[in-house]
Amino acid sequence: MEYNKLLARSFSHYEQNMIGCWAFGVFLIITVLTYYFALISNPSSLASIPILDTDPQLRMLVFRDTSSTVHQLYTDDDPVTKTEVKEIIKEVIKVEDDINDGQTKQELVKLPPVCNVSDQKFDICDIDGDIRIDGKSSTILYTSSSKNGFFAGNDSWRIQPYPRKTDKGAMKNVNEILVKPFFTNDSNAPNCSRYHSVPAIIFSVGGFASNHFHAYNDVLVPLFLTSRQFNQEVQFLITDSKLAWISKYKVILNALSKYPIVDLDKENDVLCYKKVILGLNFHKFLSIDPLKSPKNYSMENFTQFLRNAYSLKRSSAISMTVKESGHRKKHPRLLIVSRQRTRKFSNVDSIAKMAKSLGYQVIIEEPSYAKDASTFTEMVNSCDVMMGVHGAGLTNIVFLPPTAVFIQVIPFGVEWVSTKYFAEPAPDMKLQYLEYKIAANESSLIQQYPIDHAVFKDPHSIGKQGWNVFKSVYLDKQDVNLDVERFRPTLLKALGLLRK
Repeated sequence: MEYNKLLARSFSHYEQNMIGCWAFGVFLIITVLTYYFALISNPSSLASIPILDTDPQLRMLVFRDTSSTVHQLYTDDDPVTKTEVKEIIKEVIKVEDDINDGQTKQELVKLPPVCNVSDQKFDICDIDGDIRIDGKSSTILYTSSSKNGFFAGNDSWRIQPYPRKTDKGAMKNVNEILVKPFFTNDSNAPNCSRYHSVPAIIFSVGGFASNHFHAYNDVLVPLFLTSRQFNQEVQFLITDSKLAWISKYKVILNALSKYPIVDLDKENDVLCYKKVILGLNFHKFLSIDPLKSPKNYSMENFTQFLRNAYSLKRSSAISMTVKESGHRKKHPRLLIVSRQRTRKFSNVDSIAKMAKSLGYQVIIEEPSYAKDASTFTEMVNSCDVMMGVHGAGLTNIVFLPPTAVFIQVIPFGVEWVSTKYFAEPAPDMKLQYLEYKIAANESSLIQQYPIDHAVFKDPHSIGKQGWNVFKSVYLDKQDVNLDVERFRPTLLKALGLLRK
C-alpha cells in the first residue's frame, strides 16, 4: 500500500501504466532468453513445455521463436495494449535473431559418419576427436573434438578390420570391433589409462594372412596405402595377432611405424588417441590405384619402399647390351621358384639345363619363410628373370628390380585367378610380364582323369561346385611336367625383353 501511494504521488496514471508495460516487457525478454538457453543446452526439454489450456476469459497469443514455441497470455482488461505487446515481441525476435546470427551462439554442424561401409571389399572408420579404445571389450568410444560439430547420437558400427568382408571363410577368423559414440559428460565412459599423441591404425592379421600372398594382398599393401602418409608417425594396434606373423614381416612393419606394436586383444589399459583409423584401404589384387590413394601412391612406390626397407641394391634389371670387363657378355640370372608339395615342377632339372643352354645363370630355390626373409628377398632382387607355377611363392615378384621379366606358368584350369593375382598387378610394379599356359598333357591331372572329363573340357563347371572343390582339383592335386621344347620360346622372348 505504501508503495502504491508513493507511485501515485510521483507519476500520473498514464505514466504508471507505461512503467508497468516496460516492466512486463523486460520480464518477457528475460523469460524468453531463459527458455532459449535452456533449450540450447537440452533440446529434449522442448517436449516438456506445457501447452496451456485457455480459459473462456483469456485469449492466447503465440509469437515466433526459432528455438521453441513460447506462449504468453493476456486478458481483455490488461492495461498493456496489443500494439505494445507486438512491439515487445519485435524486440524479443530481434534479440533472438542476433543470437542465431552467431553474435552469442556458434552454429552446430552435424559431422559426416566416421565409418564407411559402402565398399564391397572393406569397411573403414576414420575418427578424429576424443577416442578411447578398450581392448578387453573390443570397443572404440569416440566423441567430436570440434566445438561446432557433433556426431549423430546413434552412429555405431561393428567392424571387422580385414579387407575381405564378403568372404565368409576369411572373416570367420577376424575379430569384430564395436565403434560407438559417447558424450563428454557420460559417467559410464572409461577413463584413459594412456594418452598417445600420434594417430593409431587398427587392423587384423586373421583371415588368410598366414598365406604369403594374402599377407601382402590383404594386409601389407593395404597397410602401406593407409599408413604411409603419416611418415612413420603412427602406431599399429593389431587384433588376431600372431607373434610369428609379426616377426616374419617386422622389417616392413618397422619401416611404416617407429612405435611399438600393440596386441589389442591382450591390452588391459584404455588407450586414448586423437585420431584412429580402423580397417585398411584396399584397391585391387596386389596393387594400388594412384587416383584413389593419398599423395597418389602407386604399386611402384610400394616396391621401391620394400627395396629401401630391406636395403636391396638393384633398382633395375640388366641390359643385355652391357658388357663386363674382358668384353664378355653378362648372363641374366634366372630364378626358378620351386615347390615341394602341390603344383611343383616334376622335371625342374630339365628346365634348368635348357635355360643354361640359352645363356641363363640359373638358380633353383623354394621360398623358405622359416629362415631370415631378408636372405630370400636379396636373392630375388639379384635376378633378372623369375619363373614359377602359379602360387603364393610368386608374391616375391615385389622384390624384383624394375624392368625384370616375370614368367607365370599357369596350371590347367587356373587362368582367372592367375590373371587377377599376378598377371594384372605385374605391370604396376614396372615388371615385364610373360605367361605360359600348360597343355593337358603337361598336367598331372591327365593321370587322374580321362581327357574327355569335365576337369579338362569344362573347368567352369568344376568351379561352380564351390571353391573347395575347385581348389582340391586344380590347386591341390596338380603338378606340372613342363614340355621344355614348347617352353623354350618363352625364355627366348624374355631375353629379347631384357635387350630392349
